[in-house]
Amino acid sequence: MTALSNVIFTIALNDPELDPEEKQEIVQNLLNRLSNLEEVERVVRTEDLNPEEGSKPGISFLVGMLTAEVSVKNIKGFLGFLGDRLGDKPIKVTVEANNKKVVLEASSRQELLEAERIAKELLATVQGDSNG
Repeated sequence: MTALSNVIFTIALNDPELDPEEKQEIVQNLLNRLSNLEEVERVVRTEDLNPEEGSKPGISFLVGMLTAEVSVKNIKGFLGFLGDRLGDKPIKVTVEANNKKVVLEASSRQELLEAERIAKELLATVQGDSNG
Protein backbone atom coordinates (compact mmCIF):
# COMPACT_ATOMS: atom_id res chain seq x y z
CA MET A 1 0.00 0.00 0.00
CA THR A 2 1.35 3.38 -0.98
CA ALA A 3 1.62 6.00 1.76
CA LEU A 4 -0.62 8.97 1.14
CA SER A 5 1.00 12.36 1.03
CA ASN A 6 0.05 15.11 3.44
CA VAL A 7 -2.48 17.77 2.56
CA ILE A 8 -1.41 21.42 2.42
CA PHE A 9 -3.91 24.01 3.61
CA THR A 10 -3.31 27.70 2.99
CA ILE A 11 -5.67 29.81 5.08
CA ALA A 12 -6.23 33.49 4.30
CA LEU A 13 -8.34 35.79 6.45
CA ASN A 14 -10.75 37.38 4.01
CA ASP A 15 -12.55 39.82 6.32
CA PRO A 16 -12.59 43.34 4.84
CA GLU A 17 -13.42 44.77 8.28
CA LEU A 18 -10.03 43.70 9.66
CA ASP A 19 -7.01 45.91 9.13
CA PRO A 20 -3.62 44.30 8.34
CA GLU A 21 -2.46 44.50 11.96
CA GLU A 22 -5.58 42.71 13.20
CA LYS A 23 -5.15 40.01 10.55
CA GLN A 24 -1.52 39.49 11.54
CA GLU A 25 -2.45 39.29 15.22
CA ILE A 26 -5.06 36.61 14.51
CA VAL A 27 -2.66 34.67 12.26
CA GLN A 28 0.18 34.87 14.81
CA ASN A 29 -2.13 33.60 17.57
CA LEU A 30 -3.36 30.80 15.31
CA LEU A 31 0.20 29.95 14.28
CA ASN A 32 1.23 29.60 17.92
CA ARG A 33 -1.72 27.33 18.70
CA LEU A 34 -1.36 25.21 15.56
CA SER A 35 2.35 24.64 16.15
CA ASN A 36 1.39 22.89 19.41
CA LEU A 37 -1.44 20.90 17.83
CA GLU A 38 -0.73 17.20 17.40
CA GLU A 39 -2.73 17.02 14.15
CA VAL A 40 -0.43 19.46 12.35
CA GLU A 41 2.83 18.24 10.82
CA ARG A 42 4.09 21.75 10.03
CA VAL A 43 2.70 25.29 10.09
CA VAL A 44 4.31 28.50 8.82
CA ARG A 45 3.36 32.00 7.81
CA THR A 46 2.81 32.07 4.07
CA GLU A 47 5.75 33.51 2.17
CA ASP A 48 5.23 36.16 -0.48
CA LEU A 49 6.83 34.67 -3.57
CA ASN A 50 6.38 37.92 -5.49
CA PRO A 51 7.49 40.74 -3.16
CA GLU A 52 6.96 44.29 -4.34
CA GLU A 53 9.78 45.94 -6.18
CA GLY A 54 11.82 48.08 -3.81
CA SER A 55 10.85 46.07 -0.72
CA LYS A 56 13.52 45.05 1.76
CA PRO A 57 15.50 41.94 0.81
CA GLY A 58 14.83 38.77 2.77
CA ILE A 59 11.74 36.70 3.37
CA SER A 60 8.47 38.55 3.04
CA PHE A 61 5.20 37.13 4.37
CA LEU A 62 1.67 37.60 3.12
CA VAL A 63 -0.55 39.46 5.58
CA GLY A 64 -3.24 37.37 7.23
CA MET A 65 -2.12 34.05 5.74
CA LEU A 66 -0.61 30.81 6.99
CA THR A 67 0.14 27.42 5.52
CA ALA A 68 -0.29 24.13 7.37
CA GLU A 69 0.70 20.62 6.39
CA VAL A 70 -1.64 17.98 7.81
CA SER A 71 -1.66 14.20 7.48
CA VAL A 72 -4.74 12.68 5.90
CA LYS A 73 -5.92 11.04 9.14
CA ASN A 74 -5.82 14.41 10.95
CA ILE A 75 -7.73 16.57 8.44
CA LYS A 76 -11.02 16.46 10.35
CA GLY A 77 -9.40 17.41 13.68
CA PHE A 78 -7.43 20.21 12.06
CA LEU A 79 -10.47 21.69 10.30
CA GLY A 80 -12.56 21.34 13.45
CA PHE A 81 -9.91 23.30 15.36
CA LEU A 82 -9.90 26.00 12.67
CA GLY A 83 -13.67 26.10 12.62
CA ASP A 84 -13.79 26.65 16.38
CA ARG A 85 -11.39 29.59 16.09
CA LEU A 86 -12.31 31.12 12.72
CA GLY A 87 -15.82 29.80 12.11
CA ASP A 88 -17.40 33.27 12.15
CA LYS A 89 -14.74 34.97 9.99
CA PRO A 90 -14.74 34.85 6.20
CA ILE A 91 -11.65 32.96 5.05
CA LYS A 92 -10.26 31.56 1.84
CA VAL A 93 -8.85 28.05 2.05
CA THR A 94 -6.60 26.50 -0.57
CA VAL A 95 -6.50 22.71 -0.35
CA GLU A 96 -3.53 21.12 -2.10
CA ALA A 97 -2.88 17.39 -2.38
CA ASN A 98 -0.90 15.36 -4.89
CA ASN A 99 -0.23 18.34 -7.17
CA LYS A 100 -3.92 19.26 -7.36
CA LYS A 101 -5.30 22.45 -5.86
CA VAL A 102 -8.79 23.68 -4.99
CA VAL A 103 -9.69 27.09 -3.54
CA LEU A 104 -12.84 27.63 -1.53
CA GLU A 105 -14.28 30.38 0.60
CA ALA A 106 -15.87 29.71 3.97
CA SER A 107 -17.60 31.87 6.50
CA SER A 108 -18.94 29.17 8.82
CA ARG A 109 -17.66 26.03 10.51
CA GLN A 110 -19.87 23.92 8.22
CA GLU A 111 -18.46 25.53 5.06
CA LEU A 112 -14.94 25.02 6.40
CA LEU A 113 -15.59 21.31 6.90
CA GLU A 114 -16.35 21.15 3.16
CA ALA A 115 -12.56 21.37 2.75
CA GLU A 116 -12.30 17.92 4.33
CA ARG A 117 -14.47 16.39 1.62
CA ILE A 118 -12.51 18.20 -1.09
CA ALA A 119 -9.14 17.08 0.30
CA LYS A 120 -10.30 13.48 0.46
CA GLU A 121 -11.63 13.67 -3.10
CA LEU A 122 -8.28 15.02 -4.32
CA LEU A 123 -6.48 12.16 -2.60
CA ALA A 124 -8.99 9.56 -3.84
CA THR A 125 -8.46 10.55 -7.48
CA VAL A 126 -4.75 9.91 -7.12
CA GLN A 127 -5.34 6.59 -5.34
CA GLY A 128 -7.71 5.55 -8.12
CA ASP A 129 -5.09 6.49 -10.74
CA SER A 130 -2.41 4.39 -9.05
CA ASN A 131 -4.71 1.36 -8.66
CA GLY A 132 -5.52 1.18 -12.38
